[in-house]
Parts: sequence; structure tokens; C-alpha cells
Amino acid sequence: MKRITYLIAGILLFTGCRKYVEIDQIGQRTLKYTKDYRALLDNNADLEGAFGLPIYSNDDTRILDASKQTSILDINQRAYTWQTQYWSDTQSDGDWEKMYKAIYICNNAIAGAMSSVDGTDALKKQLYAEALVHRAYNYWCLVNIYGKQYDPATAATDLGVPLLLSPDLYANLKRATVAAVYMQVINDLIEAIPALPNLPDYNTRPSKAAAYALLARTYLFTRDFTNAAKYADMALSLQSNLLDLRTYSTSITGFPRRLADPQIIFSKVNNGFYDGIELDADLLNILGTKDLRYKLFVKSGTGGDFSPAFTGFGYWRYKITGEGIYQGPSVPEVMLIKAECLARANNPSAAIGILNTLREKRFNAIDYTPLVSGTAEQALTSVVEEKRREFFGTGLRWFDQKRLNKDSAFQKNITRVFKSVTYTLEPNSTHYVFPIGTKYILLNPELEQNLY
Repeated sequence: MKRITYLIAGILLFTGCRKYVEIDQIGQRTLKYTKDYRALLDNNADLEGAFGLPIYSNDDTRILDASKQTSILDINQRAYTWQTQYWSDTQSDGDWEKMYKAIYICNNAIAGAMSSVDGTDALKKQLYAEALVHRAYNYWCLVNIYGKQYDPATAATDLGVPLLLSPDLYANLKRATVAAVYMQVINDLIEAIPALPNLPDYNTRPSKAAAYALLARTYLFTRDFTNAAKYADMALSLQSNLLDLRTYSTSITGFPRRLADPQIIFSKVNNGFYDGIELDADLLNILGTKDLRYKLFVKSGTGGDFSPAFTGFGYWRYKITGEGIYQGPSVPEVMLIKAECLARANNPSAAIGILNTLREKRFNAIDYTPLVSGTAEQALTSVVEEKRREFFGTGLRWFDQKRLNKDSAFQKNITRVFKSVTYTLEPNSTHYVFPIGTKYILLNPELEQNLY
């Protein structure tokens, strides 16, 4: 029997949403008016969140401090060491639950916004479209965390995640294929575009720029570099401003919060609490000490900035604004997608030109040296390294690690020692696919576990 809890363990997480789609209740507001759906989709507490655990799994994080190894949560320890299961039979996967809750909310908006009362047709269509974009973002995250890397040869049979497209709490929970989930993401984004504004009133709301940026990201991960470049261009034609770190090189006073950050296209922030993320030495070597991303966003673990203190260096950017770790599409990401596509299309000069446009705002003038164009292979390596510099500490590196295993030049073993035990993650390892929490399989036996 399909349990009403479907993908999360407790019905209480969904009770607040379900009561809105049945009958009017005394003391409760039933979703009826268009403005109700506007309020539903502006609930950033449920819809702005993204993921958390990949922050520990990716190779930009390296926990060497012995006291920190002991103090981090057991679930985070298992994600850090790529175990076959991260949760006990009763523990919850916060990423899984939060994203499926967001999808449930989106499905309610998709089912009801167009028939709501007292709103204009244009607003109803926009709300419907916004829900499609939010849903697409969450499914992109889910399939890339819990499914195998998209491979055209196997995506039609590889297990993805349950694909729920209506607010039916008793829906079939069998996992759709990776190909089916990707196709739904693309279809949702394309369907949404006509009804969206070019740019949003607030970057927590979807826009055409956001949909284009997510399409560029999605096509990049399917290795359709032609379409990835096409949608990157379309996103950048609408939003191309960069945050100039030179402005804050001597003082972070006035550093913009996310709603005022010119380069955030679609604001998404991490799920869960992550503090004192210790950074890997290889990443620090790639960064160098003159890069403003190092000077502004890296702090010593023993300098009094982190509590508790730890040996090494930690990620600091999210501490500046106190708003969490930014994980949504941004102008730098879209620029780097475009640059990667150019490098893969044997146009290294244009690819390096994009990198230099970005890098110029990441160094003080005295420290800045433009990159020089070489071969396409060298340009591609420069793009991959620049992406690490730009997004370290966010967990986004995990997804690039996973997809770049399809390129022999970027395959590598990742080894880490944790509590005196050595762990190795090999290229294309099954451990690049997160396990599904045992709790959910016990409640819903039709859910298939990933095999290791």
C-alpha cells in the first residue's frame, strides 16, 4: 500500500500543505485566490533551499583536523567517506525530504494556479511557470545526487528518482530513469519560459534568465554542448553583471546580500547547517594567495573566526552575509559553461577570453595577469580550474567531479584519511551515487536502493 508519507518519514511535514488542497477549514486558509499561490511560491523557507551533503563529499573539502573529525555529525562523516549508507533505519535525509517537499508545493501550484480566483491570466500563467522552474531545479539536484551521471548509452535504463508530477500523496514511487528525469527538467523549463519575465522582481523568483541558465546547466550535464552554449548565451543576454571583488579588497563593508548581488540569477541556498568547512590543500594551491577569492573567502581555522577552531583553512564567504551557501545558477557559472563549450568546440581563444573577463574582477590590478590562449585541451583545463576557484565551498564541485569522470583527462582517484582509515573514491565509482535512506525504503518498498 502506498503510504501517505510517501517520500518523507512524517506526515506532519506535509500536513500544512495538504490541508490547503481539500476543503475549507475553520481557522485555515484554503488555496483559492491567485494571491494565495503567490504567497505559496514566495515561501523561501521551503522553496529556496537546495542541498547539503555534497559539501562533504566533494574533493574541495578535506577534514584533516583530528578534533573536527570527531565532532562532525555521523551522517556527515559517512558522506565524507562515501559509505554505502549514510543513515540508520530511523534517521532522515534532510536533502531528500526538503527537495521532495518543495516539489509537492510546486505540484500544488501547478495543479491549482490556473483555476485560482481574482488574478489576471498573466499572473496565473507566471505562477504556473514559476512552479515549473522550481520543480525542475529540485529534480536536477535529486537526479544528480541519487542517480548515475547522465550517459546517453545508459540513461534510458539507469535508475533516477521518483518522478512525481501531481500533488497525489499516494502516487507510484518507483524510480524513473535518469533519462526520464532529465527530459522532465528540460520540458518543465522550456514550457515555463514564455510566461516568465526576463528578470525577476527578486532573484528568489524564477525568470527567463533563470530558466535559460538552468537549461545551460542541464544540457552541459548531458554533454550536449551545442545546446548548453545556446542557452548560456540566452541567459547572459539578459543578465551578465559580475560582482567586482576589487571593490571589497580592503573592506567587506557593503558586501551585497543575495537579493542585491548582481550576479545571482536564481537564488538557492544550502540545506542544513555547515560551519567551518575545511578546505583541501590542492584547492588552496589552485587558488593561490593573490586571488581575492582566497583573500576574502578563506580564513585560518585557528585565527579566531571559526568556533570551534581547527587546524587548516576554512570557507568563509557565507559568513559575510550570514545567508547560507549560494548554490543557484549565477552569471559566473553561465560564463564558465559557455567557456567550457567553446573549449570543447576547439575555440580556446574565445574560452580564455571569457575566463579573463571573469578573472579581471577577482584580482587587484597589481596581482592580475591575463591567461594566455593555448590549445583547446589547455583551455578546458583552465575552465575546470576556474570553476573550482569560483565555487569552492558550495558543494557544486561534487557534480562536476561526477560528470568529468566521462573525460579521461580529468579522471583521478580521490583519497582521504579519516580517523586513521584510508578511503578512496575511484573514477566512475558507484559511490558517486548517494544511497537512498533506508527509512524511506522501509516505508515504501517499491523504492529500489542503489547497488554498491
